[in-house]
Amino acid sequence: MADQSKTDRSRIYPLERIRNIGIIAHIDAGKTTTTERILFYTGKTYKIGDIDEGTTQMDWMTQERERGITIVSAATTTFWRDVRINIIDTPGHVDFTAEVERSLRVLDGAVTVLDAEETVQSQTETVWRQADKYKVPRIIYVNKIDKLGANFYKTLEAIHDRLGVKPAVMVLPVGVESSFTGVYDLLKEQAYIWGEDETGIKFKTVKEIPAGLDPELVKKYRHELVEQIAETDEVLLEKYLDGKEISPEELQSALRRAVINYQLVPTYTGTSLRNKGVQPVLDAVVDYLPSPLDKPAVEGTNPKTGEKETREAKTDAPFTGLAFKIQLDPHVGKLYYVRIYSGTLKSGSYALNATKNEQERIGRLLLMHANDREEIAEAYAGEIVAVVGLKSTRTGDTICDPAHPLVLEGITFPEPVISLAIEPKSKSDQEKLGYALARVMEEDPTIHVKSDRETGQTIISGVGELQLEVWVRRMKDEMSMDANVGAPQVAYKETIKRDATGEGKYIRQTGGRGQYGHALLRVSPKPRGEGWEFVNAVKGGSIPAEFIPPVEKGAKECAQNGILAGYPLTDLTVTLYDGSYHDVDSSDVAFQIAGSMALQDACKKAELVLLEPIMKVEVTTPEEFMGDVIGDLSAKRAQIMGTSKRGNATIILAMCPLAELSGYATKLRSMSQGRASYYMEPSHYEEVPKNIQEQIVAKK
Repeated sequence: MADQSKTDRSRIYPLERIRNIGIIAHIDAGKTTTTERILFYTGKTYKIGDIDEGTTQMDWMTQERERGITIVSAATTTFWRDVRINIIDTPGHVDFTAEVERSLRVLDGAVTVLDAEETVQSQTETVWRQADKYKVPRIIYVNKIDKLGANFYKTLEAIHDRLGVKPAVMVLPVGVESSFTGVYDLLKEQAYIWGEDETGIKFKTVKEIPAGLDPELVKKYRHELVEQIAETDEVLLEKYLDGKEISPEELQSALRRAVINYQLVPTYTGTSLRNKGVQPVLDAVVDYLPSPLDKPAVEGTNPKTGEKETREAKTDAPFTGLAFKIQLDPHVGKLYYVRIYSGTLKSGSYALNATKNEQERIGRLLLMHANDREEIAEAYAGEIVAVVGLKSTRTGDTICDPAHPLVLEGITFPEPVISLAIEPKSKSDQEKLGYALARVMEEDPTIHVKSDRETGQTIISGVGELQLEVWVRRMKDEMSMDANVGAPQVAYKETIKRDATGEGKYIRQTGGRGQYGHALLRVSPKPRGEGWEFVNAVKGGSIPAEFIPPVEKGAKECAQNGILAGYPLTDLTVTLYDGSYHDVDSSDVAFQIAGSMALQDACKKAELVLLEPIMKVEVTTPEEFMGDVIGDLSAKRAQIMGTSKRGNATIILAMCPLAELSGYATKLRSMSQGRASYYMEPSHYEEVPKNIQEQIVAKK
């Protein structure tokens, strides 16, 4: 039976009728609600899920339902107009930005959801830039048009100003705020009006312009839309300039090409919560977002030859896929989410992990619907599936046909900026901790774990407080591990300000064979954010080639443990330029210790300084509290970058050290009678002022 359904899937849904899309936006813009409506209208679910009631399909995790936010990206498959749509609902909170990053890496298109009152918010800008990086064509859905203060036309201005794109306005809202009843389609020149049916399944199609919508406004926006589309196509532009009629079909196919080439962004509006306006967005996904065939052939590097190669999105091409997410499932073990770019993947077959050059067995293949699963026998190019049975694969690894190896571009993730200490409560918890942390790092590549040499504590680092809080809770709930957790600490870094040289000589004589290692290093500062680099400049064999890697290893370990205050050393070039060895007594261990000693010696002469994470902070506050908020931020060493108005609220943009923002949510609420809110995301690292650096070093 399973095999038969497999054959059917292949025949009924060829590549041109597949869409791999993501729903992306700022927190609270309505992504999950919109996804729930999509699943309902496409017949995937028979009851509309509600975030407030904790009954959504996509937010299946206990914490997601309790907090009312998306924490992990959930994948599902549904069907509309005989097209198969694979959807990934991504988190909106900046602490879970890695989920968005890895989802966008494998998607062909995206729906960006905006709040019609808040317009373009900070996290929307962030995810928009992420989508730009991976060249993902998008459509925009302006949600919550029924809200008090919602303004469709102001949102269009914000899209232009803040996202840098001129939206192709596809529909105009009929009615404002609570009187919103439907939309007028400018391309098809007809209105869709929702009435008595509360579920929103039934709506009226009206040819004339509805009452309450200015015909001149319709004429203006239709003219602009036709002009925008015509400008992207030479044949249509000629017709347009000659004053000839352009058919809706010609406009639609030209718009599709323009969207796929990142020239235009179709923009829709509606209210997902009130079940109005979602169906036109579904039509737009089918009509304008690309199928796997519309995307260029995926490019990678052949690990054997080092040459660039491409893979076409064809089922008969060699199999190539990217593992973009790992999730521990209580029923089947580890799930590896894989986007298949070319070829066919069969359960029970073998594949090569080209990134690590290791063979993997494909145990089982599953189609995912949030936390439910359907077992399948084969999966094809253009699909997103979950694989069970892989051993050495990690996020960003390429798995492929062993006879045709190819390594695709991986996925980059942000560096951790905050950390906390975690200690198991009992001996049995100690054993569970190692397993739990290994699993955490597999599932979330932005989590880093290390051991503090001085205290013996385990330090877990991530990109935000909420992210760490969620993971600690998951370790307790899902892995039955009890632990004491310290307060979150800022993830400082160390660096140097000038060039210097250092010497490390390790000589130890004991009875019998001794130890001898001698290394001379030069350190030079690098621009901020460029990390660590080791250069071998030894000439004339003063250090044999086999002892160079141990010197690098020793220097690297020393850098990771820090020199000034125990924080990782970054943004420097370490050059090994000379040294000496002993024919009998030299060993890997001796040169490793010499490398560590030489780096410490050089860095102490190179003016070591501490770096701290600086956060981009955006505070939304009623105007009467603006002075207090700015004053408080200034006292926190923040640099105020500017203010702007959004409706009745004032937006304050600032750059502030993370160290000063502990407990800021509570402080801001008390300062504004609970009416102000804030958003922050990591921006960059900056040097810590000298007086504060002295305090931090003294504490250490």
